[in-house]
Amino acid sequence: MSKIMIVTDSCCDLDIKTINELGIKVLPFTLTLGGESFREIFDKSTHEVYEMMSQTDEIPKHSQIPPVTFEETFRELYEQGYTDIISVSINSEGSGTFNNSVIGKNDFFDNNPEAKDKIKIFNIDSRCYTIFYGYPIMEAVRKIRKGAEAEDIVAYLEDCFNVCAIYAVPYSLKYARKSGRISAVTAFAGEVLGLKPIIEFADNGTKTIDKIRGEKNIVPKLVECVEKRMTPQTPYIIIHGKDTTLAKEVEKELYKKVGRKAEMFNPIGAAVASNIGTDLVAVMIRRKNK
Repeated sequence: MSKIMIVTDSCCDLDIKTINELGIKVLPFTLTLGGESFREIFDKSTHEVYEMMSQTDEIPKHSQIPPVTFEETFRELYEQGYTDIISVSINSEGSGTFNNSVIGKNDFFDNNPEAKDKIKIFNIDSRCYTIFYGYPIMEAVRKIRKGAEAEDIVAYLEDCFNVCAIYAVPYSLKYARKSGRISAVTAFAGEVLGLKPIIEFADNGTKTIDKIRGEKNIVPKLVECVEKRMTPQTPYIIIHGKDTTLAKEVEKELYKKVGRKAEMFNPIGAAVASNIGTDLVAVMIRRKNK
């Protein structure tokens, strides 16, 4: 009988309650801010980090999860009798964590050769950030509880990561420019003119797909962008920062357009916020042309 565990990192932006209820193994990123180091989600809540960020111009620093952490995690799960491990990692273009999960898998089997016929480990690059992979992981656990096999779960996750996208409007590009991790921002030169980009996060990359002039146009332009691209009658997720005002307006307008409310309302986590800031509104959808 299969015994399946999903392993992921804290950039999935699931909260502690959900992680515990669904039994997901989450490996935390360690962040450093103001001379203090802490584990994302586990030591400080997202809103606590928002508050810390509001009191300094410093950008939180975070490092990739090392191979040894994956190796130790895989060994622990093997010893607990798991037959299948599905390891889902943050976008491989933005972090070395996915590659480290592969190294950790290889090291585990090198050091435990007897395990090769007893356990399978699947390494999946989510190709994106935040709830983009957190939400499919939630759904995957529910499928496992209904009896789905590991190969079916892998196929489901890979399909999600191939067709979904996030469309985000950061109110300021300060963090994105300082971090240098969001490539779309380097090509965006409209901030001095009061323009804000709609950034698409998908397919291991980012790109600016539209420009918005003035805050009053954020909601209608983002809703227009999302409605045009989303597969009809599929769930969508609203992602927000410390202020949910525009996020609620986006949901209200999308409800008028597509006839359904957001499947989730989710804050952007500390690791991602360190690269895009705490002030934004975004929507995750399943694209219709993928």
